[in-house]
Amino acid sequence: MELRNLKTFQIVAEELNMTKAAKRLKYTQPTITLQIQSLERELNHTLLTRVGKNTFLTVAGRRLKDHVDTLFTLVEKIELDMEKLRGPAGILTIAAPEYYCTHHLSTIINTYTEQYPNVRVSLLPLNSIHAIQSIRDHVADLAIIASECDEMDLRKNFLEEEQTLLVASTELSKGRNLQEILSSFPFISYNSDCSFSDIIEQYFKKMDIKPISTIVCGGSDETIKRIVLNNTGYAILGENSIKNELKEGTIKILQKVSKPINTYSINLKVRSEEPNVQTFNDLLQNAWPFI
Repeated sequence: MELRNLKTFQIVAEELNMTKAAKRLKYTQPTITLQIQSLERELNHTLLTRVGKNTFLTVAGRRLKDHVDTLFTLVEKIELDMEKLRGPAGILTIAAPEYYCTHHLSTIINTYTEQYPNVRVSLLPLNSIHAIQSIRDHVADLAIIASECDEMDLRKNFLEEEQTLLVASTELSKGRNLQEILSSFPFISYNSDCSFSDIIEQYFKKMDIKPISTIVCGGSDETIKRIVLNNTGYAILGENSIKNELKEGTIKILQKVSKPINTYSINLKVRSEEPNVQTFNDLLQNAWPFI
């Protein structure tokens, strides 16, 4: 039996209308009739019958339809498996906070595209909350986030734990203790929809203090760091984002914050085995700790 004739029978059996079946298959009606007749001769069974203007499946036709549906489900699985063996290709969209885009992902993406030249990587700078939503909305295929994410439909891969620090510029800190800084200068903060806001809120609650004022500066670590270096106020930042400044002595640690930043890659669980998602996650697991 030819797959072509079986496929024609499957469509005819679904439509029970030769005109509609011909339109779906893009065959002429005489071609469809010849294919069905060929199949009937091969099986030695009548598959279709007409009563007035209506077409019906015979008992043999109904039985064959069940087998054909199972067969083409299997054929589709075979085609998908063979497609996976061709390797990653097409577009891979990654959402991540600006800091990760600038400091981590540029190097990783360069390595990835060298390994998989048929993949074009698109990078979306989004804070962690918006990055999670971009996965849910199928805007991004994979995201890097700096927050907890326990939704059942998302796969989460741990990448790094980073110390969070309460900091100020060395110049602003000179001659002042922690209490004097907290009571004299504003707190430089992220937007309320940033994942960092939970760490900030827990810190001030635990310390039982409230900033005298707050300057909200968006979701950029770089922007907040620059404002801190300008002696405007103090902030809570991840250790990685201020390593150079700590080494140079331009920023001073006022206090370690107990809750760390946990970094993860996330994707929809149902997409975990897609070649692009799987290979990029594999590279992240190997490359991220060494950056």
